[in-house]
Amino acid sequence: MGDEINRFTDSTTDINDQSSSNKQLGEKAWYVVNTYSTHEKKVADYLRKRVETMGLQQLIFRIVVAEQEVPVMDRETGLPTEKTRMKNLYPGYVFVEMIMTDYAWYVVRNTPGVTGFVGSSGKGTKPFPIPREQIEPVLKRMGMVDESMYDRYKEGDAVKVIHGPFEGTEGNILSINRETGAVIVEAYFFGKSTNVEIDFSEIEKI
Repeated sequence: MGDEINRFTDSTTDINDQSSSNKQLGEKAWYVVNTYSTHEKKVADYLRKRVETMGLQQLIFRIVVAEQEVPVMDRETGLPTEKTRMKNLYPGYVFVEMIMTDYAWYVVRNTPGVTGFVGSSGKGTKPFPIPREQIEPVLKRMGMVDESMYDRYKEGDAVKVIHGPFEGTEGNILSINRETGAVIVEAYFFGKSTNVEIDFSEIEKI
């Protein structure tokens, strides 16, 4: 075990010393980490601290627990109250944006509370990254929109509203404003065509 730790410590030194770009290290992608139930936030905090103390900012980037603020329902009436709570949309999972090197893989899977990676068959095989179209809705629910997401959308595309006041509504894109994030969607309510303005973070392609 001592030799293994020393080998990975040497790898960290090499990474920090080299002036090569992230592209030379590998492609940045999103991965799903399994955790013990209810330990998602603890795992994320542990991992962020490890990234900072071990100088892994060049290999591990965003660490996300997919939570969303939802209203607290009144037990008697079943109606929403003025109070809200944070709901974990994917219990038992933490989403990590990283470059999958041997060392980064080692650090993440040996973080306290982590039970493994989704997409890894074990026996020393590295996991596969999440396809862009699958991680995008997760990030949007968190309000994490980046410029590259717009490239997948164009006028005429069929979309579905994934959250917000029009959640569940389907329609076709009429226009997209990248500067403001406003999307005009032609939707149908009770058989009648209606144009509605929706934030880009609230839609996904169908």
